[in-house]
Amino acid sequence: MTEIKHVIDGAEVDSADGAVFHDIDPYTRESYATVALGGAREADLAVDAARRAFDQGPWPRLSFEQRGKLLHRLADLMEENGAELALADTQDMGKPLTAAIGKDVPRSAHNFRFFADHARLAESQHLPSPTGHHVYSEHAPAGVVAAIAPWNFPLMLETWKVAPALAWGNTVVLKPAEDTPHSAYLLGKLALEAGLPPGVLNVVHGFGPDSAGEALTVNPDVDRITFTGESGTGRAIARAAAANLTPVSFELGGKGCNLIFDDADLDTAVSWAIEAAFGNSGQVCLAGSRLYVQRGVYEEFTARFADAAAAMTLGDPKDPATRLGPLASEEHYRKVTGFLDEASTGGAKVLGGGGAPGWFVRPNIVLDPPREARVLREEVFGPVVTLTPFDTEEEAVALANDSRYGLSAMVFTDNLHRAHRVAGSLRSGNVWVNCFFVRDLRAPFGGMGDSGMGREGGLFSREFFTEARTVTMRIDR
Repeated sequence: MTEIKHVIDGAEVDSADGAVFHDIDPYTRESYATVALGGAREADLAVDAARRAFDQGPWPRLSFEQRGKLLHRLADLMEENGAELALADTQDMGKPLTAAIGKDVPRSAHNFRFFADHARLAESQHLPSPTGHHVYSEHAPAGVVAAIAPWNFPLMLETWKVAPALAWGNTVVLKPAEDTPHSAYLLGKLALEAGLPPGVLNVVHGFGPDSAGEALTVNPDVDRITFTGESGTGRAIARAAAANLTPVSFELGGKGCNLIFDDADLDTAVSWAIEAAFGNSGQVCLAGSRLYVQRGVYEEFTARFADAAAAMTLGDPKDPATRLGPLASEEHYRKVTGFLDEASTGGAKVLGGGGAPGWFVRPNIVLDPPREARVLREEVFGPVVTLTPFDTEEEAVALANDSRYGLSAMVFTDNLHRAHRVAGSLRSGNVWVNCFFVRDLRAPFGGMGDSGMGREGGLFSREFFTEARTVTMRIDR
């Protein structure tokens, strides 16, 4: 039985009361590890360690080159230990191992490399003044960052938060999701091996309400909170943070739309639509879970899409042939299948789907559900997609924007003018045209409405993880 501990102030430690909880492999549905169960005490100890490391330690006072060298070393160690990191995420949430090794670990290491270099190369303002003064800006690290990560891309989204915070000189307390603690624990250990000083990156395990997560959000020594997760949880964190006026950055739920026009390349559209709807078993906040297809190609697209979905292989996530692993937990499995049960009893026609042993859900295509149906309005976060025909471009845009979420959208068309026109009309923080999930880390990332607040990435991460300071110097004598 693997033991997963906290990493606090440079040491691997148990909880003060010795409490643990079990880490369940969703494929075997059995515990493979015990995890130190942290609460307010452990969260406060981690914040205290991060506070000392920031106020008294060398980390925020190192040059960008010095910090960058250590972060590149951490990225090297992540790549050297990539198989172990990938297996940790696979055992924690059922992600196919090929995806964890081939995509998640390399991208996670790249997050550290990118932000280390970006912080070093980023420009600040220098404003010569005709009044005999010179004005320039500085970006000082904000302080202690609480990073609360989700379970669907554990390592990747942990590093998306931790890397820019560290690169800009902050110290961090990372709380991974309780379902996926393993890779965060390994990351904390690798950071110490890379030479990051004690207290710079701390990892605390536990739950949210009345546990470690809530304690982090109310601690007055936390200077920034970055959270990815469900919209309701985001609201609770925002209320807690407001008491201390702690700035927050939220990437929350999604109900992404995917618009297929009748002039689209259907080979491209089907391929990307499959990945957008069913990749990671649909457990993706960016998922294209609302498909709208122009009536001229609706029947052909539906047939080809259904065939491609039916061909996806379910199985052991450690098997290279597996494309869809189990859902991440029994609780989540019951949530997703509840949506399907409701859609079926409500009279909607569902293509594909069907049962499978364990916590597996086959790809499901819900055809033209009523506009008020929950499966169309709410985030299912599983391999479930709705498919609705439309006639005109104006109708497609109206359908796409008929959602309280605004995180992701896709447009498939070979008409350049339509592509620009529609992309500019969609209420979404991210729009992909004839592709999906292609990321430039310099670009802003975030959502509108119930999909979050704020943006991260590139200079947007700098704005969140630093305090801008204006310096005005008299230079006329």
